[in-house]
Amino acid sequence: MLALKLSLVPLFLMLVTLAGRRYGPGVAGWLAGLPVVAGPILYFIALENGPAFASAAAASSTSAVLASVSFSVAYAHVAQRRDWPVALFLAVVVWVCAAVLLHRLPADPLVCLGIALASLLAAPRLFPAPVPLAAAIRAGSGELALRMAAGALMTLFVTYLASPLGSRWSGLLAVFPTLGSVLAVFSQRTQGAAYAATLLRAMATGLYSFAAFGITLSLALGSFGVPASFAMAVASCVIVQLATRRRLGGVRPAPAAVPR
Repeated sequence: MLALKLSLVPLFLMLVTLAGRRYGPGVAGWLAGLPVVAGPILYFIALENGPAFASAAAASSTSAVLASVSFSVAYAHVAQRRDWPVALFLAVVVWVCAAVLLHRLPADPLVCLGIALASLLAAPRLFPAPVPLAAAIRAGSGELALRMAAGALMTLFVTYLASPLGSRWSGLLAVFPTLGSVLAVFSQRTQGAAYAATLLRAMATGLYSFAAFGITLSLALGSFGVPASFAMAVASCVIVQLATRRRLGGVRPAPAAVPR
C-alpha cells in the first residue's frame, strides 16, 4: 500500500501536467477530477474494515464533492488578489468548514448524491469569470519533480488520518483535494491566477465522474463483493467522465509554450 501511495498520485500528477501542456488547464482539471486518490483509499478501507464500513465511507465521500467544490471556488477567488500561501490556507479552511457541516448531515447515499449533484450544478456560476489566458509556460523537470513529491507527501498525510477517524471522516478525508491543491498552487506560481482558476473550474466538471464512482460503490457494497463493487464503480466513473467531456467545449491545444 505504501508503494501505491508513493507512486500512483505522483505519476498521475505528471500525466495531468503533461496533458495541461498539450491541451490547456481545462483538460488538466477535468482529468484531475478522477478518483485517483480516493479510489485506492476506499479500496484499502474496504479490505481493512469490511464492506459495510466502506459503503458508509463511500457515501460520505460522495457528499464531500461539496467540500471539494468549496475549496476550488475559494482558491480561485482568493488567488485573483493574493499569493498562493494565502489562497491555499483560506481554501483549506473553507474545505474544513464544509467537511464539518457534512459530517453532521445524514449519511444516506441518496442524500449524499443529492448534495454532490447540487454542488456540481451550482459550481460553474460560482467561479470567477473566465478570462483569456496568456501563453503557457512549460514546467521544467525540477518543477515537475517538486509537484510529484508534494503529491506523494499530501497523500501520505491524508491517508494516515483517514481510517482511525471512523467511516464518515474516512470518506470525507479520502476526497481531500490533494491533486487540486498541488495543481492549483503550482499553476498559480508558474502560470498565474487565471490559469489556476480555469483548471479548478474544469476540475469541478471532472467531479461528476467521482460522484458516480462514490454512489455506485456505496450502493454496490451492500450486495456484491469488494472486487465486483469497485469494478462497477470504475465502469460508471469512466462512462460519466466521457459524457462530461462535452462540457469542456472540446479539446483544444493550449497556446504555444514559452520556455522557462
